[in-house]
Order: sequence, then structure tokens, then C-alpha cells
Amino acid sequence: MPSSGNYFHLHLVSDSTGETLITVARAVAAQYANVTAVEHVYPLVRSQKQLDRVLDEIEESPGIVLFTLLEKDLVGRLESKCKDINVPSLSIIGPVMQLFEAYLGAATAGRVGAQHVLNAEYFKRIDALNYTMIHDDGQHVEGLEEADVVLVGVSRTSKTPTSIYLANRGIRTANVPLVPGIPIPHQLEILTKPLVVSLHATPERLIQVRQNRLLSMGAGPSNEDYVDRQSVTDEVAYARRLSAKFNWPQLDVTRRSIEETAAAVIKLYSDRQRQRLAE
Repeated sequence: MPSSGNYFHLHLVSDSTGETLITVARAVAAQYANVTAVEHVYPLVRSQKQLDRVLDEIEESPGIVLFTLLEKDLVGRLESKCKDINVPSLSIIGPVMQLFEAYLGAATAGRVGAQHVLNAEYFKRIDALNYTMIHDDGQHVEGLEEADVVLVGVSRTSKTPTSIYLANRGIRTANVPLVPGIPIPHQLEILTKPLVVSLHATPERLIQVRQNRLLSMGAGPSNEDYVDRQSVTDEVAYARRLSAKFNWPQLDVTRRSIEETAAAVIKLYSDRQRQRLAE
């Protein structure tokens, strides 16, 4: 049972970074709007001594225990302790590994943190991140042709965070702001390699986000046009006209999270790659 009427303790135990656990746990916890998970995250648990501290904290604040541990001795001890103090525990990767083993007919290698090795994929992500940081917000437009994806849109359409998310997936992403009265870089008009995606949002949503941004910056009345309804509506219309002119695919990000926007961009990019290979 939860620790009280509106929260419960959630213990996430990993022998690696804990990213997998956190992602899965938060995806499930988000389905329970009336109760809050108090997260206790324990990364890099690889020894009995490290596990001792984890077990003490679980006993002190009982709750759900999720884990991604490969060392059998650690798994056995954790599960035994949870059973003794009557708290539920579950291996997130255990059932998936069993499925793989049954289908492939081979045991796992048991390599802790194998998904984080310094391989070609890792260095591809680092290269993409470096590229994206250099080509953020319309900087160094002379290098746009080297991108995989170029995001365009008016201010506060989540171009930068979406670019960084995509770069972390190994996709070299640049972003360029669309500002009425300021011509777009001519490089943007003649791109052949990158996929250009135009991000849009409703004026109401943009005004809300921009107002919050101005408040956080302590900005004054000199920024009235930035949140003026008519001005913002004109910006949105301008961006849509440009998108239609250059046939850029458009994504409405009004109700999308960064992850959802990035997933939609990745699908567009993958579809385009498949189409080019078929030609």
C-alpha cells in the first residue's frame, strides 16, 4: 500500500546509469495522477557493500522496488530482503532477457552497462551533439548542408530542446528561427541533403510560453510585441506560408512533449531515408 494517501516510495536500483529504470518507472507512474512517486535512485550498484546501503534505505522507506541488476548474487539478496520486509520487487530487464534467450537459444553475455560502451554509435552521438550546439538558433548557417535535420520555427516552438534530444539519438540537427521582416538564410532555401521540418504552435500557446519566459527573465514592457496577440498570430501565419512555399513538412507542437515532437521528426526522417534508398 502507498505510504500515505497521495504518495509512495519508489526505489530504482541499477548496476548502470539507471536511465532505463527511470524511463520505465516514470512512464507507468504518469498513469496515476492522484498519487506521487517519491523516487530513490541508486545507480552503479555493483558490490555487496553498495547494496547494503540500498537495502537499509528500502527498509527505512518501504515501497515498490524496481531493478536492473545482472549479478545473480546481488539480485538474490535484493529479492530476498524485499520478501522478508514484504515489499514488492521486479526486475525490469529480467523477463525481456528470458524472452531473448528463449528465442535466440543463447545465454546473455552478462555485461554490465553494455549499452553505454564507447563504440561507433557513442561517438556518433557525441559528434551530433557537438554539431547541434554549434548550429543552434541560426548560428553558422554555412554548415547547414552537413545536418541530417534542420528545424525551423518562430520563437518558443521548442526548436533547441528538440534539437538536443535528436542529437542524443545520433541525428545531427540544426535549428533556424523564423522571424517576420528578417529574410531567412539563403542556405536554407537550397538545402538538398537535410530534412527541413517546420515546428508550429497556436498563438495562445506561444503567448503563454513567452510570458512565462519573460517573467523568468524579469523582462519589462519593451517586449510587448513578443506577446501581443496580433503580432504572434502574424508570426505563425508567416511561418506557415514559408513552410508551404518550400514544401517543408509541418509539425504542430502545441500539445506535444519534446519526446513526442522528436519521435515525429525521427519518423519523418526515417521515411525520407527509406524513400531515397528506394529511388
